[in-house]
Amino acid sequence: MFTGIVEEIGTVAELNPSDSTGGTSLTITLPPTSSLLSDAHQGDSIAVNGVCLTVTSFDPRPDQGGPLFTVGIAPETLRLTNLGSLAAGARVNLERAVRADTRMGGHFVQGHVDTTATVVARAPDGNALTLRLAPARRDVLRYVVYKGFVALDGASLTVTRVNDEEGWWEVMLIAYTQERIVTAAKAVGDTVNVEVDMTAKYVEKSLQGYLAGLGEGE
Repeated sequence: MFTGIVEEIGTVAELNPSDSTGGTSLTITLPPTSSLLSDAHQGDSIAVNGVCLTVTSFDPRPDQGGPLFTVGIAPETLRLTNLGSLAAGARVNLERAVRADTRMGGHFVQGHVDTTATVVARAPDGNALTLRLAPARRDVLRYVVYKGFVALDGASLTVTRVNDEEGWWEVMLIAYTQERIVTAAKAVGDTVNVEVDMTAKYVEKSLQGYLAGLGEGE
């Protein structure tokens, strides 16, 4: 479980499509002063651009240019996210899984990406930045509501506008947020990983079961 509050920005060192296990792995370097790996263990979960991934190895070597860690990427993850398009030098949002004593500053984020979305417009609004996004799967729009939450590349953001007919929603990034997440640098045509509010999914399924039960009683 994550909060959608990005802790640090890392840099992709390598995306290896054929590692020693025969799968895909991603290695990320951190700033020399980073403490992200201070309590790390193999098997821990770290969200990389909003995708919950398992740490397979790590090296906290701050004296050799900065700590680094490697995560494995499953085929299903490659199909549903944009991680497979990352190249060396790309910057990524990072967040460690929360602990029981962690303050929940954002919203409940699982790190299970639903789809990607394309930036179709960006516009300044004072010192804030508005991004308009069109999802690859339009059916996720039913979970996106005005003033609700959505996680974009792992960052918890508030929805400021939704247009179901045209198939887009907007979020606004304040100046503070722009400096701390990679999403603010996305240009028109770039993609982001999207995770909708999971509460909406549970409500939908429960309601479907309830309505089905009413039908059986007729």
